[in-house]
Amino acid sequence: MTPLILTSPLQGWASPLEAVPDPVFAERMMGDGIAVDPTGDCLHAPCDATVLSIHASGHAITLRTPEGAEILMHIGLDTVALGGRGFSPCVAEGASVQRGDPLIRFDLDLLVCEARAVITPVIVTNPERFTIVRSETDRLVGVGEALMTLEPRDGAADVSVVEGDTVRRTIVVPLVQGIHARPAARIGEIARKFVSEVKITKDALVEADRPDGNVRSPVALMALGIKLGDEITIAATGPDAADALAAIGDLILGGMGEKAGSAPTAPVFPREGGGREATDVGAAGSWAPAFAGEQGARKQATTLPADGRLPGVTASPGIAIGQAGLFRLAEIAVVREGADAATERAALDAALATVADRLATKSATAIGAERAILTAHSALLDDPTLTDDAHAAIARGDSAAYAWRTAIRAQADALHATGDARLAERADDMLDLERQVLRALAGEDLDERLSFPPGTILLADDLLPSHLLGLDTASIVGFCVERGGPTSHVAILAATMGLPALVAMGPALAEIAAGTPLILDAGAGLLHVAPDAATLATAQAAFDAQTERRRAALANAARECRTQDGVRIEAFANLGSADDAEAAVRNGAEGCGLLRTEFLFLERDSAPSVEEQTADYQRIATTLDGRPLIVRLLDIGGDKPAPYLPIAAEENPALGLRGIRVGLAHPEMLDAQLRAILAVRPAGQCRIMVPMIASLAELRAVRTALDAAAAAIGHTDHVALGIMIETPAAAITADLLAQEADFLSIGTNDLTQYALAMDRGNPAVASDLDGLHPAVLRLIARTCEGGAVHGKWTGVCGGLASDPLAVPILIGLGVTELSSAPALVPEIKALVATLTIDACRAHAAAAMSCISAADVRTLARSFRP
Repeated sequence: MTPLILTSPLQGWASPLEAVPDPVFAERMMGDGIAVDPTGDCLHAPCDATVLSIHASGHAITLRTPEGAEILMHIGLDTVALGGRGFSPCVAEGASVQRGDPLIRFDLDLLVCEARAVITPVIVTNPERFTIVRSETDRLVGVGEALMTLEPRDGAADVSVVEGDTVRRTIVVPLVQGIHARPAARIGEIARKFVSEVKITKDALVEADRPDGNVRSPVALMALGIKLGDEITIAATGPDAADALAAIGDLILGGMGEKAGSAPTAPVFPREGGGREATDVGAAGSWAPAFAGEQGARKQATTLPADGRLPGVTASPGIAIGQAGLFRLAEIAVVREGADAATERAALDAALATVADRLATKSATAIGAERAILTAHSALLDDPTLTDDAHAAIARGDSAAYAWRTAIRAQADALHATGDARLAERADDMLDLERQVLRALAGEDLDERLSFPPGTILLADDLLPSHLLGLDTASIVGFCVERGGPTSHVAILAATMGLPALVAMGPALAEIAAGTPLILDAGAGLLHVAPDAATLATAQAAFDAQTERRRAALANAARECRTQDGVRIEAFANLGSADDAEAAVRNGAEGCGLLRTEFLFLERDSAPSVEEQTADYQRIATTLDGRPLIVRLLDIGGDKPAPYLPIAAEENPALGLRGIRVGLAHPEMLDAQLRAILAVRPAGQCRIMVPMIASLAELRAVRTALDAAAAAIGHTDHVALGIMIETPAAAITADLLAQEADFLSIGTNDLTQYALAMDRGNPAVASDLDGLHPAVLRLIARTCEGGAVHGKWTGVCGGLASDPLAVPILIGLGVTELSSAPALVPEIKALVATLTIDACRAHAAAAMSCISAADVRTLARSFRP
């Protein structure tokens, strides 16, 4: 490919990106390029290209050249706050432009007066494909003068070959998460606009073993296991093959909002503990659920531990005492031979429509994780490969039920064969859909209700999301499953429902007989099987005492939270949904100290709109009935990735792009969330909290974004902007941060891992990760002191606020707000009512003088208010 010359789109002074007073551009987060400080009032095309997008405010435009280079031009800084004033686009999205054509006219005088700066970055947003080999900076340039010369990078070739009526194109995948559910669905959506058949193959495989994926099938594409940096070939056959090839290839190369900044240096493997082990694959290499016959065969090869302590992986923490209830997922019997093809096809289509309607109905009223899971099921049900394969089997004489099962199992096998733990867990969702459609075909109720005696700890080979949603939580007090993984939909739902749960417990679980006494300590990752009388009596006595304390605390939960000597301590709750808010109100919470907004952003294929966010925040605010609602800005990245955000794999995600760093790197997403929060009524109920702050510059950047969002929508009421203290840097400089923050709230989970240099996701050190370590307590004390200097209150919304041993110490250190799990609010309020400030201060001082967390806990257990 010959070099591509970009000419200056503006008359003005050309500078390197480092001269732009904005880290997003100066640090090349958006890509590489040059900036021009304009002296003219019109932005021109720097080359022949197609208009990919124009920002709604008219201040930015993105072009794509025929060579595949993507060029972003952003007129001025923070000009989105002008809401379109001063900008007049001359072209529309999709238009073809030639070098020198006017793109956007703007009022330079207005920008000089009202924008932070008028310097205009000209960015190559796909630097993994193009290198800037020459640039003109530190001089005056005119419109049409050479500004940058681009050359394609090695390995970034985009090769098209014509073979008869088939056109092939080879590209390198720039998607940081590879082709997973969301990009697969986008590709399928584009493919359905063309007549031609389009397939994708992964070139790294030996040709004889190289499967291809029909791009109209998301499952087939996911099954290819295509990752960042893989070379793939797209083949299109048909009358509009060239157009289909260009559209799909350009869509992938465009990144779909998930483009990585650079090619990977090493493959990315699933996290430990996620997904199934290789032993879940049958002898023939195909996947199927473990049914009763398999369980019997496994029993002979396993034995329970002699001490009756069976380990598992924590899916949802908590303690439960009860008896074993068994659930084995029995196979639904189907016959292979069908009636006539027309009858069977009509029956299948009717069953599919029934399930689709049910999913849509349930999704309309669901929230958080439940809604995300139902949406994912709807997308899988709409996969044309499943219906096409089933219809083909029906045409061969199979019954609708047998054809559907065959189609589903083939796709589930393909997902397991990728070796990707998260894709393998999606096979559970496919089994769930298999059962729902088979039950619809049989005319049965689609809601499989699991009925067990009260006090049941459910033991299962595996559970499906629809089963868990149908549990009678009045009878089921916890559950354990033989298989599964901590990232499965069942694990997510368990945590949402507050049920103690262990997963991946292995075949030994099948040896436990129904009715066996059990103690489930999910937080410790243990199931105590048939404990002796003394152990059971001790556990039962402790559980009963705890139950009675909770009953008494709940009876007094409506009282204002104060210490025995009258000092006001706010008792708030951590929330993740409107359901959580209802529970918090029932339990006497005086507000929400932490709304985890991730529930809206994770387990989905695209970011939520402003309207969708506003609706969910408003629902929670309304449920709280005027009580304060502290909304934490999106805290993802690291251990909570979102598939649609281009965050490259990191060697140490805990120290990388996470928390507010993600928001500042994606200002459009931050702006959308701020606008959604500002739209909640009544104005002033919501306060905004910024996660992972490490410097005053970050807080100021968010304050600027908040002011811009408020100005754009005409919001004039003051909105409190606080910060989370999660880094030692923030704790040490709390006095500086409190000058500009309206409040401080300590996230003790992250503060502990950063202070002790222990990854809370690493099982090798997890047992030593304790927020009551004296070093952490001293950082909390420093934070409270720093806030008090400027009259700002300090709260705790991390795990320590839910720990009764920690509460007196926290209050003694100066904490005046505690935000705990909703169910624990009554107990926290009851505990606070027994305390005096002087006793807490003396206790806190003694705790900070201890030499270890173990010593602090020993001290805390002996503390008597």
